[in-house]
Amino acid sequence: QLQLVESGGGLVQPGETLRLSCAASGFTLGNSAIAWFRQAPGKEREGVSCISSTGGSTNYRDSVKGRFTISRDNAKNTVYLQMNSLKPEDTAVYYCARMRGPCPLYYYGMDYWGKGTLVTVSS
Repeated sequence: QLQLVESGGGLVQPGETLRLSCAASGFTLGNSAIAWFRQAPGKEREGVSCISSTGGSTNYRDSVKGRFTISRDNAKNTVYLQMNSLKPEDTAVYYCARMRGPCPLYYYGMDYWGKGTLVTVSS
């Protein structure tokens, strides 16, 4: 059964760091581009970052550029999202998803989603 499982969320103070993980099972992660999305309370889901199947290409939304870094370890079948200098506006449930197309062509859609991990940034 194909699954994506996110982990690493939690409660942190502004300026602190978290690293999210997206572990895949049931398929070879290295064959797919992977994206991170987030959804804050009362807001629409938005794309945060994506990474190509080889890791050679990445993309970030403007609000996280310079603070977040996406990476992947295909040997571990895992994609990571390193989040530094977190801000209260980063508070959201973070989801990883397998992209149908290459990064950053989100318009092709996603075919598998994880259930999400909650990130709360608050003092």
